[in-house]
Amino acid sequence: MTTADSTETLQIARTCPYAPPEQHLRLLREQPVAEVTLPGGSNAWVATRYQDIRKVLSDPRFSADRRNPNAPKLNGEMGAGESPLPKMMLEMDPPEHGHARRAVIGEFTVRRMAALKPRIQQIVDEHLDAMLAGPNPVDLVQALALPVPSLVICELLGVPYEEHDFFQTHSAQLLNHTITAEERQHSALELVIYLDKLIKAKEENPTDDLLGRQVRKQRENGEVDHGGLLSLAFLLLIAGHETTANMISLGTYMLLQHPESLEALRADPDKTAGAVEELLRHFTIAEFAIMRVALEDVEFGDTVIPAGSGVLTLANAGNRDPEAFEDPEAFDIERDARSHLAFGFGPHQCLGQSLARVELEIVFSTLFRRIPSLRLAVPAEELAFKDEASVYGMHELPVTW
Repeated sequence: MTTADSTETLQIARTCPYAPPEQHLRLLREQPVAEVTLPGGSNAWVATRYQDIRKVLSDPRFSADRRNPNAPKLNGEMGAGESPLPKMMLEMDPPEHGHARRAVIGEFTVRRMAALKPRIQQIVDEHLDAMLAGPNPVDLVQALALPVPSLVICELLGVPYEEHDFFQTHSAQLLNHTITAEERQHSALELVIYLDKLIKAKEENPTDDLLGRQVRKQRENGEVDHGGLLSLAFLLLIAGHETTANMISLGTYMLLQHPESLEALRADPDKTAGAVEELLRHFTIAEFAIMRVALEDVEFGDTVIPAGSGVLTLANAGNRDPEAFEDPEAFDIERDARSHLAFGFGPHQCLGQSLARVELEIVFSTLFRRIPSLRLAVPAEELAFKDEASVYGMHELPVTW
C-alpha cells in the first residue's frame, strides 16, 4: 500500500462551463485517490472514481462532521466548524444524523411533492407571464432562475406572503457574486435573524407548513429544538435555492446549445424527467459540498487514506467516469443517468432531491412550451460564467424570443 509522496494544488476554477477542471479528469484517469493541497494551504485527499466516491459516502469509517478540525477547508475563510448556527444535518454522524433525518423525511415524500406541484407551476407561470409582458431581451437569471427556487422555499417553510420580497431579495444576494463577500455575509445574517423570528412565531402558532408541522411534532414528543429548526431552515434555504437556481440557468443554456435535444423534448414532454437527470449528471452543481474525515485507515486498492485525513469527493469527476457512464463527455438526454452523484450517495443523500427534480421538470417543460422561440440574445462566447469553489453558474443569461 502507498500514500502520496508529493501533492499538487487542487484546481477550483473551471475553464469551461460544461466540464470539470481538466485536473480532476486527469486524476480520475491517473490517480483516482490522491492527496492534494487545498487552495488555503492544507492537505486533503480526493476521490474521483464513481465507485470510490460511493464508498466514501456510505462507509461509516468516514465522518461527516465538518466541525472536526481535520475537515477540509477550501480556503482560509471556509469551514463549517466556524458556523454560528447549531450543527446542520449534513454535519451529523450516526446515530444523531439518523434521528434528525427521520424526523423530517416525511416532508419530502412523493405525496408532499405532488401537493406542491400546483403552486410551483403557478410560480413559474407568473414569472413567465412577467417575462412575456416586459422588455425583450431579458436576463433569465434574474427573471426566472433566482426567484422561482426562492419562492418555492418560501412555500415550503411557510414564509408569509407579504414577507416574500424581503426573503427573495436576501436569498438572491447569497448568489450575487458581483457584490463583496461582506455584503453576502450581511444577507446571510439577515436571513438567519429572519428565520429565527419566523420559527419563534410558528412556536407560538404552528402553521400547516414544514416548520409548523415540525414544531407540533417536536412538542408532542417533548420539547421544541429551536436551534435545530433554525439550522434545518437555513440548510434548506442554501441547498434548495443556490443549486436549483444555477441548474435552471445552466440547463436552459445547455438545451439551447443542443437544439436536437430540445426538439426531442418538445416532441415528447415525457422525456423531460430523463433530461433533468442528464443535466444533473453533466453539471454536478454541488461538486465540493461533500466532505468527510477518515476515522481510521481506509484502503482503496494499493492506496490508503490515513486516519484523521480530510477527504473531498469530486462528484463532477465521478459523474464523468467511463466505468459508470458510457461516453461520459457526451450530453445525451436518452441515457439513463438516474444513478448520478449530483445528490450525493448513502445516508446523507440530498434530502430535497425530489423537490429539486419537480422544480426543474416544471421549469424546463413550461419554459420551452410557452416560449418555443426562446434563444440566446448574445453569442454564447460572450456569456459570463461563475467559477466559485462549491457551486458555479451564470452571472446572467440574456435571452430573447
